[in-house]
Amino acid sequence: MSFVILQGHRIEYEYIQAASADAPVIVFLHEGLGSVAMWKDFPSRVAHATGCNALVYSRYGYGQSDPLTAARRVDFMHDEALKALPELLDKIGVQKPILFGHSDGGSIALIHAGGAGRPPAGVIVIAPHVMVEDISITSIQAAKQVYDTGLREKLGRYHADPDSAFWGWNDVWLNPEFRAWNIEEFLPHVICPVLAIQGEDDEYGTTEQIERIARLAPDVELLKLQDCRHSPHRDQPKAVIEAVVHFIERISQPCSKATN
Repeated sequence: MSFVILQGHRIEYEYIQAASADAPVIVFLHEGLGSVAMWKDFPSRVAHATGCNALVYSRYGYGQSDPLTAARRVDFMHDEALKALPELLDKIGVQKPILFGHSDGGSIALIHAGGAGRPPAGVIVIAPHVMVEDISITSIQAAKQVYDTGLREKLGRYHADPDSAFWGWNDVWLNPEFRAWNIEEFLPHVICPVLAIQGEDDEYGTTEQIERIARLAPDVELLKLQDCRHSPHRDQPKAVIEAVVHFIERISQPCSKATN
């Protein structure tokens, strides 16, 4: 594991060298309670399946990155997409990445693609949020009720400070001001190809989320998965990896053959 300073905070990251140095780089953006460790081996599996390299990092407040010192603002995903992520890409030396975002990470990928002025080669989002739905708030309220009865211990396996990770996410999503949060204004400006994937049993959002992306962004493929909840890469990993391979084959020159 390596560390980099972003926006004045120590941030953990992992670079997966699965192909030649000039191969495309897939940048993984985790969910609202995620981290490098919570992805487990999925980024490596995707990198080797596609013949690309991968960059995985834990945002401020998550994993082994610095814990929060203040409550998150309602526009925290905008800050990550338009300030922290560009700084990370510049410091690691990644140009024209393929962004792969889950949940909040998917929203960050879309904001970056539509608003940072540096279009990525492509965007893959799984269970993204473009607006706030009642189902999201209900599930986040339910998570709050079980945090001290098992969830905190589980998160402690993946975060140095599980309280920072959980309350930083839970408090801002349950802030009444967050109900007006919406990133649809960025979607018409996402000029790169997009693959949007969602489970039909997602407990944090309906398929209206990805359908709005398809209506507003110029080049969007949709994949809706049955028997799949909020984490398609865990519930249906084979289907997700197959879709990602086909998508990257479409948008990229052939990647260099993966190394053993």
